[in-house]
Formats: sequence, structure tokens, C-alpha cells
Amino acid sequence: MEEPSVVVMAAGLGSRYGGYKQIDSIVDSGEIILDFSLYDAMMAGFKKAVLVIRDDIEDALRAHMKEHAERFMDVQYVHQELTDLPPGFSVPEGRVKPWGTAHAAMTARKAADGPFVVINADDYYGPEGFGIIYDYLTREKDDSGIYDFCMVSYLLRNTVTENGSVARGICDIDGEGYLKGITERTRIECRPDGICFTEDDGNSWTVLDGDTPVSMNFWGFQRGFMDELEKFFSDFLKTDNAADPLKSEYMLPLQVGKLIDAGRARVKVLHSRDSWIGVTYKADKEDAGRKLQAMKDKGLYPEVI
Repeated sequence: MEEPSVVVMAAGLGSRYGGYKQIDSIVDSGEIILDFSLYDAMMAGFKKAVLVIRDDIEDALRAHMKEHAERFMDVQYVHQELTDLPPGFSVPEGRVKPWGTAHAAMTARKAADGPFVVINADDYYGPEGFGIIYDYLTREKDDSGIYDFCMVSYLLRNTVTENGSVARGICDIDGEGYLKGITERTRIECRPDGICFTEDDGNSWTVLDGDTPVSMNFWGFQRGFMDELEKFFSDFLKTDNAADPLKSEYMLPLQVGKLIDAGRARVKVLHSRDSWIGVTYKADKEDAGRKLQAMKDKGLYPEVI
């Protein structure tokens, strides 16, 4: 069996953060959030990372990785380009927005040559998630004729911020622990009456249980999923993108859902008790840095990762 690799989505624009948060130092010794994730991945057994990047952060990210993750992992780089399209399609005039998370994952198809995990560069997931997903991906799979994917879920209360709204995928899980579907809630906020979401721009709010399992884009796939992403991308460009050519997004959970609905895949939901740490907003940086620095001070991470 091919060794699994970690595909890191690091090409985002960081519009709500106000800059490239994926390369912004977060602790005293200069590490970025991704350093912690790749260290946790290495400790779990992963030996290779594929970073999906943009041209304008390449030099800075390569220089940083040389002093950090490249000391203990094989790190490769691929570029998420708007022009990475199937034959017969072209970039809509005026489009600058990246194509979305499914396209970012698909960009790594030439470098990820076996099972692969997908993570965000600007999210801290904790060591437990990497351990359980590595174990699942390297376990002998039955020959059932369908894809055997997995994802790591987190408790909603461990993934919110006091500094604004977040988007989260609410997981619907069957009695055997497999994913039935994900409902995207694009505006979730901490409010006086609890964690709530709105679908009408804040005119009304619905309370969510803090123990609700949510997706943080921490997926585990077999290599064949790359082929599915390429096929589905053509369909997306003919439909969703035709309706909104400048802003439509090719989203990873929706493509997984298509395979589940068609009976061609199942997704085992693995559960992490770790708290997510991220920097959705600039105001999140101080709190995130304090939490990660505290872990280093306790000896949970090396002095320099």
C-alpha cells in the first residue's frame, strides 16, 4: 500500500483576516500554524506533505518550510491556478477568486500518489486527529467495490470564535458512524443565548448544540478520489459556474456527498476531542498564539518545530 500524504490547502486569499494568514508567524519563535500541524502529522506517521499554494506566497513559504517541516518530512509544492481547467473551458473574464476547496485538493493530483489527507493551512487540528486518520488510511480495506473514505469531526463548541462568524459543515451521522451528509452553515456566531446560525442575514437565529459534530475540512481519501474530482469539475463548470462565473466555488464536501448519495462511497466519521485553533479574523491571532505557545511551554512541542 502506498504511504498516505498530507495535502495542505494553502492558497486562500485570507479576505476576512486581511492578509496571508497561512504564512503569518503565530508564536514567539516564529512558527506558523502549519508547522504545528505538520509536526503532528509526522508524529502520527505521515512522511510527505503536498502544499497547494499561490505564486505570491511561494518564496516566503518555501524559505520557511526549509527551516521547519522540511527537516523531517518530504515537502512538495503545487500551484492552484485559475487556468487549471478541463479541455474546452476558459477562465471567465474578471474572475480572480480561486475555484474552491475541491479544486485545491484536485491540484495535488500529480504529487499525491496514494491515499491522502486534506487539511487547511491556517487551522490547528491537534495530534489526536492525525493519529486516528493515519491509522484509518493505513488499515487494510475490504474489497466492497466502493470508496472507503474518512473524516475527522470536531465538537462545534471547540471550533468557534468570539471575534465574528464562522462557516461550519454540520455532520449528519448514521448509527454505524458513517456520514450521511453535511449541511453547510455559512454564518455561525457565539451569541448571548448560545452558539447560533442564521440563514436570513441575522434577522433570525437558531441555537445549535455545542456538542454537534462539525467538519473542519480534515478528510481522508483513497487515490481514486482525484479522478472523481476531475470528472465532477467539468459538471460544475457547466452548471454552477455558468450561473455565477465570478464567485462560484467548487466545494469539497459537496463532491463527497455526490458519491455517498450514489452509493459509491462511504465516509467513516472519526472524532477528535482536541480543540480547533484558527485565525479566521486578525483578532483571533493573539488568542491562537497564546494557546499554541502554552503548549510549547508545557513541552508538548519542541522549542523550535
